[in-house]
Amino acid sequence: MLIIDGKKVSLDLKNELKASVENYKAITGKVPGLTVIIVGQDPASQVYVRNKAKTCKEIGMISTVIEMPADTAEKHLLDTIHELNNDPAVHGILVQQPLPKQIDEFAVTLAIDPSKDVDGFHPENLGRLVMGHLDKCFVSCTPYGILELLGRYNIETKGKHCVVVGRSNIVGKPMANLMLQKLDATNCTVTICHSATQNIPFYTKQADILIAAIGKAGFITADMVKPGAVVIDVGINRIEDPATKSGYRLVGDVDFEGVSPIASAMTPVPGGVGPMTIAMLLKNTLQSFQRINGL
Repeated sequence: MLIIDGKKVSLDLKNELKASVENYKAITGKVPGLTVIIVGQDPASQVYVRNKAKTCKEIGMISTVIEMPADTAEKHLLDTIHELNNDPAVHGILVQQPLPKQIDEFAVTLAIDPSKDVDGFHPENLGRLVMGHLDKCFVSCTPYGILELLGRYNIETKGKHCVVVGRSNIVGKPMANLMLQKLDATNCTVTICHSATQNIPFYTKQADILIAAIGKAGFITADMVKPGAVVIDVGINRIEDPATKSGYRLVGDVDFEGVSPIASAMTPVPGGVGPMTIAMLLKNTLQSFQRINGL
């Protein structure tokens, strides 16, 4: 079985992005800028934001983190986003979720200029994705990362049956729409399964490409997978494990031990889809810089 190594691909991609940033800096004297806003003290969000900022700086981009207290008013956050929309040095704006309950997440998503929405969550970007105008939108980072993995590993997709388990706005829906597109790394027949789907194994066993993004540890078991299928595991779930120093370990939505002997190719957890998300965020930021500067 082929292990689809997201850690390696993300490192290769970051090296490519670094070279591009250096080249554009030499030509224009400018570099891409990403601003991340975090509201509150959510520990997981803080770690994620730190990682984004660190990786951003490693490849030569300008990284700015704006920290706001948990009791921040929605208007203040929206006003800050408006200022960033009008700042020519900012090419990507990201508001870390989850947000405190007094702030409407959808209102925040709408406030970000679609041309700087490097998370790919704005309805305009999602609409362009559905219509197939991928050169004029930003694709959500996790689905975009999966597309990159499929392409770099030369996974045959044309005419294949892709089953996506999960229908979130961040992964499931954009992923399904991406796999429908007439692209070299997509062009599939697509089925979406979700929490109300009856007899999910009936569908997953038909998948040539199975993408699990349902948020349940080990949900996809060996009896649910077609022999020779390509399995992409988006899940990151923390489960207790007394044998580890931390007392827990990370597992995916797929039972790796059970499914790996059956699959032809598979992403591990950790080290599969996860590392690709930040890499694609930076790729989107570079694309924004290119479009804004006419490069």
